[in-house]
Order: sequence, then structure tokens, then C-alpha cells
Amino acid sequence: MQTGRGPEGILSQEMTGKREEIIELLKTAYFMELETVMNYVSESINPDGVRAQQIKEDLAADIDEELDHARQFAARIKELYGVVPGSMDFHADQVLLQPPDHQTDVVHVIKGVIDAETKAIELYTRIIAVTEEDDPVTNDMTVAILHDEQGHRRRFEGYLKEYIAQGKASKEDLPPASRATSPEEGSAL
Repeated sequence: MQTGRGPEGILSQEMTGKREEIIELLKTAYFMELETVMNYVSESINPDGVRAQQIKEDLAADIDEELDHARQFAARIKELYGVVPGSMDFHADQVLLQPPDHQTDVVHVIKGVIDAETKAIELYTRIIAVTEEDDPVTNDMTVAILHDEQGHRRRFEGYLKEYIAQGKASKEDLPPASRATSPEEGSAL
């Protein structure tokens, strides 16, 4: 007598390989979000100066949202019969989001946020593609999280554009899609 789960979509025994692939991607996303939380905590406290205040406030507000994303990924790992990893499996990757040498270097922080959000967008786009046909629950969850990350990146691109206009950053620091002039800006950077 067979004891497999039967044709239950991504939870079926037949989908074990696909499920394991998805779980590994979710683990990467889980750790990415936790690393972002750590770095946003430091960058919501460390920067100095009047111009740093808005960045610090935005990052402080984003911490809870990023932690919620990590919780969602963790819960989905468990639902897919995976094990949520502990800290011994973690390795840091967000090199550009490390505190700058000078705590008044707000451009460094902004560029680090844009880099981290871009990498999250790339990973979540991949998860969406992998889950498109076989795991609608993970797909829907990841689409919602992707929306949040795109909003975060766009907000920090706006901050960077202000520094570009002042000559304190380069247009090349922006992701390619953001380099084009939008109608409300009125002129090329």
C-alpha cells in the first residue's frame, strides 16, 4: 500500500524535486531578508548629518516590513516540509550595505540599499518564474513581496537622483531602468 501524498500539487510526492528546489530558493530569500534587517538596523542608527535623517527614518520604518518578509519565507519553507535554517547556515553577502568609513557618507548607504533591493528583486523574480505553474501559493506570496521591494528600491533611487543633481553621485550609480529621464524630472541628468 502506497502512503504518498498523492496528486496534491507541490505537496505531492511526485513534486519532491521541484519542492526541494523551491525550498532552497526560499532559504536564500529568508537569509537575504534577515541580512537586510541587520544592515537596515545599523544604517538607521549610524549615519550622521541633517541629510541622513530621512534615510535613517525610512530604513527604520522598513525594518519591520523586511522582518515580516523573512517570517513569510520561513513559514512557507515549513509548509513545504522544509526546515527553516538557523544561524550556522547563514553567510553575509551585502557588501555594499556595510557601514561607510565616514558616517556622513549618505550616498554610500543609498547605493547599498539600492544594491540590496536589486538583488532581492532578481531573486524574487526567479522564484516567481520557478513557481509559476507548480506552486501558486509561493508564487502569490513572492509577487506581493516583490512589489514591496520594488517600491523600496524606487524610493531610494529618488534619493540618489537628488544627490546626482547636486553632483555628489553619478548617474551610473542608478540601475539601468532608472537612468532614463521621467517626464516629471523635465531634463536629463
